[in-house]
Amino acid sequence: MPDTEVILRAVQSGELEVSEAIEQLRQASFINLGHSRVDTDRMRRKGTSEVIFGEGKTAEQISAISGSLLEQSQNVLVTRLASEKADQLQKKFPDANYHEQARILTIQRQAVTPAVTRIAVACAGTSDLPVAEEARLTAEFFGNPVDTLYDAGVAGLHRLMADIDLLLDARVVIAVAGMEGALPSVIGGLVKAPVIAVPTSVGYGASFGGVAALLGMLNSCASGISVVNIDNGFGAGFLANTINRL
Repeated sequence: MPDTEVILRAVQSGELEVSEAIEQLRQASFINLGHSRVDTDRMRRKGTSEVIFGEGKTAEQISAISGSLLEQSQNVLVTRLASEKADQLQKKFPDANYHEQARILTIQRQAVTPAVTRIAVACAGTSDLPVAEEARLTAEFFGNPVDTLYDAGVAGLHRLMADIDLLLDARVVIAVAGMEGALPSVIGGLVKAPVIAVPTSVGYGASFGGVAALLGMLNSCASGISVVNIDNGFGAGFLANTINRL
């Protein structure tokens, strides 16, 4: 990928025509693979490389996107990746790590500056673990130390209170819950850190696939809570990283 500073200096020195510089700069912002246009400029703009959403893509497409990111010295994070596709990718990239429960694959070849402060991930029940783990692994991928407090829902509040110091010490708390989605409200009333609420699709029929938890979190009476979409552990982990590095 062309270097922007090199191109501009070439124009300044007269070695490069403006029209050619414009074309090179256009190519510098993404790589066109035909099926995908990989945003290689995102690292400069946002401080993180483009993340690959695995659902709906073939293993070959994901492999090509991953390869283009690695060629630009950027790490690779693939979310919502089925295990059979992960097997194919690990044959192509032996240093790839696949986390089956979270359906996340990572390839980390570049060192990431670790964050100084910590993120906490709490989830209400064991059934919420896939989403909680997606959040944890996303946050860790971007260099955040993460503490976890799992199976600590409001049906047994003593389990949450037994490890409350873990939440009180965090810069950001991710609270994952299905059913009625009460956990973020409880945590929001106890900690001074911002709380990112993640509704899950866990629950019986009246939970409507996570809609009940989503609406409960959106209507929380506790201040300082933001809400991401149903089952969106990645979105919570990414937002927590952004907040933790401010």
